Amino acid sequence: MAHSAAGRSIPIVSPAEGVTEAMIRELVETFYDRVIRDPDLGPIFHKALSGRWSRHLALMVDFWSSIALRTGRYQGKPQAAHMGMDLTPELFTRWLFLFERTAKEICPPDAAAFFVDRAQRIADSLQIGLGIGPKALRLP
Repeated sequence: MAHSAAGRSIPIVSPAEGVTEAMIRELVETFYDRVIRDPDLGPIFHKALSGRWSRHLALMVDFWSSIALRTGRYQGKPQAAHMGMDLTPELFTRWLFLFERTAKEICPPDAAAFFVDRAQRIADSLQIGLGIGPKALRLP
């Protein structure tokens, strides 16, 4: 545990034991297969990634590899990539629901918990950056 400036305990989440590139690839491919079939998320992703699904999947494998295994392969800009996509807090909730369900099916419990924790943090960060959701900054 680390401690904040106020002395509160802050859990440190580190990569779970046993996470592999193969696990990451299976998680990403299974999850995005569900996303594109989802009645709410599918149309948004089809519109944003028309004809570029294989490239997106490879990018997401690199993204999660960089997070889970610290490979440093992902060099993208997630905030910029999600601008103008008409995303809502409800869509993020749906995305997280599908991601958590997939992670729990694909990964051992510790790895699933790691991936879900990071996905929630990423969703919060994206929503803040996009100016949506309960944590978004409301500046005059």
